[in-house]
Amino acid sequence: MASISDFRNGMAIRYNNDIWIITEFQHVTPGNWRAMVRTKLKNAKTGRVIDNTFRMTDTIEEVRLDEKEMQYLYEADGNLYFMDLESYDQTFIPAEMLGDQKKFLKEGGLCSIRFLEGRALTAELPFFIEFVVTEAEPGVRGDSASNITKYATIESGAKVQVPLFIKEGDVIKIDTRSGKYLERVSRK
Repeated sequence: MASISDFRNGMAIRYNNDIWIITEFQHVTPGNWRAMVRTKLKNAKTGRVIDNTFRMTDTIEEVRLDEKEMQYLYEADGNLYFMDLESYDQTFIPAEMLGDQKKFLKEGGLCSIRFLEGRALTAELPFFIEFVVTEAEPGVRGDSASNITKYATIESGAKVQVPLFIKEGDVIKIDTRSGKYLERVSRK
């Protein structure tokens, strides 16, 4: 059994006879009331996300998930396929399990796959990934007086906001958790 104060992002718990993964949590102490933890839980089987509040006196069963680094291969029939680089075994997870992060999957990129009893449940992308900009409108000279941004398309097909100086062919670093531009790694 785990205490509510042990919660962390990515932790798997058994709640209402199902396996849930904590995607967000926040400790709250409202005035004279007792402390509690507000969470966003993602169902490990269906991908459904719910909001739930736990009291600090509650106890929850923590579920141990096996984790393995695997390479992303392709998407087919609503599933994402991954390969173990040591044994070359392949596995898949439903595409909806990644949610918005799916747009940052890059063929050949590494992901952390979580397993429960030999069955793949979820995938977690690295926090920072470098992408080549495949399409970007040119910045207009004189528009750089303030933090003006524009949209650019990266090699995975996702559109991200970038500064005006980013051009086609530049390599940029993206935070996959928020989808935000971090820095230019190299120029064209």
